[in-house]
Amino acid sequence: MDTSRRNDRLTLLAGTGQNIAGLAVYVVASLLANVLIYRAFGVGGGAALGLVTLATQLAFVVAAGSRFGMDMAAVRRVAIEVGAGHAGRSRPIMRRAVSIAAVVSVAVAVAVFAGAGSLATAFAHGREASAAAAFRAAALGLPFIALVQVYLGGTRGLKIMRHTLYVFWIGQPVSWIVLMVLGWTVRKNATVTVLAYTLSWLLATAIAWLLWLRDTRGFEPMPVPADETAGLIRYGAPRAPAALLSQALFWVDTFVLGYYVHNPREVGIYVAAVRVAQGLGLFLTAVSYMFSPFVADLHARGERDELNDLYKSLTRWVVAGTIPILLVLAVAPVPVLHVFGAGAAGGATALRIMLLGQTVNVAVGAAGFVLIMAGRTGWDLIVYVGSFLLDLVVAIALVPHFGMVGAATAQATTLAVSNAVRLTLVWRFVRIQPFDRRYLRLLVPAALGLVATAGAHALFSGTAWPVDLLATAFLGTCVYVAALWALALSSSERAASLRVVARAR
Repeated sequence: MDTSRRNDRLTLLAGTGQNIAGLAVYVVASLLANVLIYRAFGVGGGAALGLVTLATQLAFVVAAGSRFGMDMAAVRRVAIEVGAGHAGRSRPIMRRAVSIAAVVSVAVAVAVFAGAGSLATAFAHGREASAAAAFRAAALGLPFIALVQVYLGGTRGLKIMRHTLYVFWIGQPVSWIVLMVLGWTVRKNATVTVLAYTLSWLLATAIAWLLWLRDTRGFEPMPVPADETAGLIRYGAPRAPAALLSQALFWVDTFVLGYYVHNPREVGIYVAAVRVAQGLGLFLTAVSYMFSPFVADLHARGERDELNDLYKSLTRWVVAGTIPILLVLAVAPVPVLHVFGAGAAGGATALRIMLLGQTVNVAVGAAGFVLIMAGRTGWDLIVYVGSFLLDLVVAIALVPHFGMVGAATAQATTLAVSNAVRLTLVWRFVRIQPFDRRYLRLLVPAALGLVATAGAHALFSGTAWPVDLLATAFLGTCVYVAALWALALSSSERAASLRVVARAR
């Protein structure tokens, strides 16, 4: 392996490690926020968590579309201008991108605020008054959820990843917890909890804006093309629905469950299971953030063999890093869900079903990002439209009869089908795919890890759930990591891992 390729992999390993650390904080903080809500409201914890999740995730999902693709436009345009030596155009371009996102997101926020009563009637069965207030509080945060992504997109265009790490992955969920606890000292209800969520995004937007100004203050002002705004709109128009659908897919089955099931507690339990299942994508998300610019670069230069090899290596790393999490969640879902409270253990079956879809999602790697970076955004949008409709139809068909199990089946089916389609499209258009014989090296470590995880769970199942969970996770992971190091990693991968650890120290 030549020096350039080795440096690429070291950069990816190091950057992925940083992103994983930030994502781990995000997952833990998000879980902690949900656990606090579930437990703080006592016997009504499930209902409170369900309402808060419906309100906050509605705002998050809608904001993904209302930023009108300006987050990706900011990444692309800033990177192009800086690379071409026209860094002075970055600020005026960002002002236009921010203005477009602000106009659209404010208009959408006003519509959501005005329709809060209808949303409450649709999703809150018998709690319309309190639910309407919660949805209005979420609407207030919608513009900030959109704008912070645009500013962070600009800094990523400057090749600065740490701002996204500290502001988005770490700062927002942690500040939500702090603001939520402070708000509860005044009044403990769902509306105050959602207002704390809104304030956390306002704070994140202010920090992201200040960081953008600081990092670009040395740029000499330069004029931008007269059609820049029109160009941004043309670029953002197809990205807006794709981004909206990408976020909606995380929660469409939850909304269907909330609509059909007249039991907010069941929605809360299902939300807890969804949150846990999404943790399986931790490594994939971290790698995708780092992998995207390499895909764009290598594809543009026609380096298909190098891109193919990198895709295979990265996907195998993702699967290797995900296996111990999968084993713990599959073997011991009850103590995992017990973190939310004893009642949340009822979501164990739904969690196991969702893990099937998430496993397919992880196994195909960053196929969606490959399509986008290769310029196949139209096909990516088509996949999202089809996936949304599939999830919606299957959920509507199953939820009235099977409740949260039906919702989980809809999500797992959608993830499996959509990722299979993406993988097919990647092969058709880019001629790369993530599988090779090196995947087989993971079988023995995975089998040994499964035996150790199942054995530890059987041994400690009669103890308190925290002991059971920690012992199962620790022993299973230790056996798996030892087997992975000894049997699955190549000598160059072990050496690269040691260099990354040394660099971190």
